[in-house]
Amino acid sequence: MIGKLDDYLRFNETALSLRSQRQELLASNIANADTPNYKARDIDFSNALRSALATTAQGHIANAPVAADGKALPDGTPVLYRTVSQGAVDGNTVDMDTERTQFADNALRYEAGITMINHQIRNLLAAIQGGQ
Repeated sequence: MIGKLDDYLRFNETALSLRSQRQELLASNIANADTPNYKARDIDFSNALRSALATTAQGHIANAPVAADGKALPDGTPVLYRTVSQGAVDGNTVDMDTERTQFADNALRYEAGITMINHQIRNLLAAIQGGQ
C-alpha cells in the first residue's frame, strides 16, 4: 500500500526536489553577480527529471554519490555552466536579466508543483473518507 502511495506522489516529489535545488543555484548566481570570474550555473531540468525518475523503480541502479565540488547536485545531476551571451571584463558570466527570469519561472513552476501535490493529497483523502 505504501509503495503505491509513493508511486502516486513520486513524480511531483522528484520535480519539487529538483526545482528546489535549481532555485538554490539560481539564487547563488544572483548573489554572485558582482564576483569576479564567477561562472553562472544551472541544470538541464528536463534531463535531470528524466534521469531521476528512471532510477526510482526497484532494481534500477541509483546514481553514484558525487563529491560536493559544485559539479553535480547531491543526486548526481550535472551542474552546467550557462552560455555567455555577453562577456564581462571581470570574467563574470551572470546576466541578471536571464537569472531573474529563470528564478521567477522556476519559482512559479515550484508553486504549481505544490498545488499539484495538494490536489493529489485531497484526492487521496476523499478516497479514504469515501467521497463524503
